[in-house]
Parts: sequence; structure tokens; C-alpha cells
Amino acid sequence: MSTERTPVVFIHGLWIHGSSWAPWMEVFEGAGYDPIAPGWPGDAATVEETRANPDAQAGKSFDDIVSHYQSIIEGLPTRPILVGHSFGGTVAEKLLGMNLATAAVAIDAAQIKGVLPVPIAALRSAFPGLKNPANLNRAVSLSADEFRYGFGNALTPEESDDLHERWAIPGPAKPLFEASVMNFVPHSPLKVDTKNEERGPLLLIMGGQDHTVPEAITKATLKQYRHSSATTDIEEFSDRGHSLTIDHGWPEIASLSLKWLKEQGL
Repeated sequence: MSTERTPVVFIHGLWIHGSSWAPWMEVFEGAGYDPIAPGWPGDAATVEETRANPDAQAGKSFDDIVSHYQSIIEGLPTRPILVGHSFGGTVAEKLLGMNLATAAVAIDAAQIKGVLPVPIAALRSAFPGLKNPANLNRAVSLSADEFRYGFGNALTPEESDDLHERWAIPGPAKPLFEASVMNFVPHSPLKVDTKNEERGPLLLIMGGQDHTVPEAITKATLKQYRHSSATTDIEEFSDRGHSLTIDHGWPEIASLSLKWLKEQGL
């Protein structure tokens, strides 16, 4: 019997460092998986180093991020499970549609092409990046107040500020601009093969209080997959915001993800 562990690739979203996945990796490793959490192209090894050199991420596009993770996946011994948050969830959906993963968990994933609802809260959350057209090729950081609106609105101000201090990093604004025009661009990089019948199972998780990716976006994303017979499930945590992978309630999200993977035979 093979004892090879299934790889799991954790993919962080915009404005959060990949090291924030450390508690998840410990839980997944304990459950028998082989987890890694590589950062986006341009990310440094630590939060502090990444903050010190924001230009390293400047101008990185959604395709750059997808290609970066594709090259990592192609270096693994077997196709991995993907767990992504926010734009990382969108990257996971894209790679799953390319048959590069056995399954994906997309948590509060950003919009894919075809998703039309753009609630006011989502626009306000993206505003720090989109407010200046010159940001297209820059890296942008969130203030503590901006983080509290986009990520920590379901938390106490103290917990939100603590998470901002611990994990917030500058991020490329280009994917935000690409997402803002994706439904008007025929070959948008945010187009996902939602009709793929051969892909692995997908779990969409949404936070009911999320400002950055309101539940209307996740529900509309689910509809994009209606033409595929491949498994697409959805779960809602009605009292959670966009910080649900890093705040005090993260174990509940991780536990559900593991339970779902087990149900898929993975």
C-alpha cells in the first residue's frame, strides 16, 4: 500500500501573506496531507520583508499568479488539492478547471468572468487599489481602517487591528483592475473553464458578512458551474467576514474543508 501523502497547495489572497496558512498546514499535516503555502510571485519569505519591498509585487497580473502556481504544481510528485482564499480561491478555480488539481476549496473567492453582481461593499473594499489608475502597475497596501472594512468587519476592532499588524502585506493592484473589466474583455484572464466535466470536485465557502466578496458573488459563481456535472458544493458561514481563514474562527473553516475532502474520497 502506498504511503505517499497527497500534496495540498494553500494559495493566499490579495493583501495577506502566505505564512498566515501556518495553522492550517499543521492541521492538514496532522490529517495525513503534505501541505505547502508558497507565496505569490514577488512575495518575500516573511511579512516584514514583503512590506519592505513592495515593488517586487508591483504590476503582477492574474495570469502571472496562475502561471507561478502552475509551475509549482508541475514540480510536485502528483496532482495536489488546492485551498485558496479570496483571489487565491479564484486561482484555485482556474487551476482546477485546467485539470491541474484533484480538488479545490475556494474560500470567499473573488469573481470569475461571467459573475455579474458587484455589490457596493465589494467596490468599497476594492477602492484602495482602484481609486488611482496609476495603481495599475503598483503594489498597494491597506490601512488598518481599510482592512477593518474589507476583512475585519465581523470582528472586534482589536482583533481586526491585530490581524492587520500580523499578516497584511502590499499587493499588486493589477488583478483588481483586470477583475473590474473582465466581463467586457473576450479573453479575460479571469475566465475559468466552468463547463469542464472532467475536473475534480470544488467546494465554495462564503462568509455571510463578507464585504470584500459578498455572498451574492459566491452564489452567482455557483451558477456559472451549472453546465458541468462535476461536483460543485457550497457552504455558508452566515456570521463570518473576509477574515475567516485567519481570525479566531479559522478552525471551523479548516474542519469543514477536511470533512468535505474526506467525503470526496480525498
